[in-house]
Amino acid sequence: MTTIESRLKELNITLPQAASPAANYVPYTISGNMLYISGQLPMENGKMAVSGLLGRDVDVATARRAAELCAINLLAQANAALGGDLSRVRRVLKIQGFVASTPDFVEQHLVINGASDLLVAVLGDAGRHARAAVGMASLPLNAAVEVDAIMEIAV
Repeated sequence: MTTIESRLKELNITLPQAASPAANYVPYTISGNMLYISGQLPMENGKMAVSGLLGRDVDVATARRAAELCAINLLAQANAALGGDLSRVRRVLKIQGFVASTPDFVEQHLVINGASDLLVAVLGDAGRHARAAVGMASLPLNAAVEVDAIMEIAV
């Protein structure tokens, strides 16, 4: 068992099947040693787990869990892109976190910590990354959070 597999097991995380695109795009692209993963929503068991706006419908703790789900789905896409070998992830270079929120909500960074913390918990130092945490008026399918990623991989 690899270190990543053992960390997933310790965290009681089973990676889901990588989601198919919901529109006219691909779930990931690879160029050289770079893996670009399209935005992932907080899907769990094939359903939207957290929807609505922060500052109105959703609290920070619930949205933080949504960001964790987005990160799990990022790892599922990476796993699919890398033929089931997450040890090929050399570094998560950057994530962008989008938080559906009311104009007066200002804690997007606390929400996206859910994704950041999960990536580090699973990937160790390779999971440390640059990031953006941005408030949005709305997200696809009324999702509360969406996160995308750029990763450096072994080729």
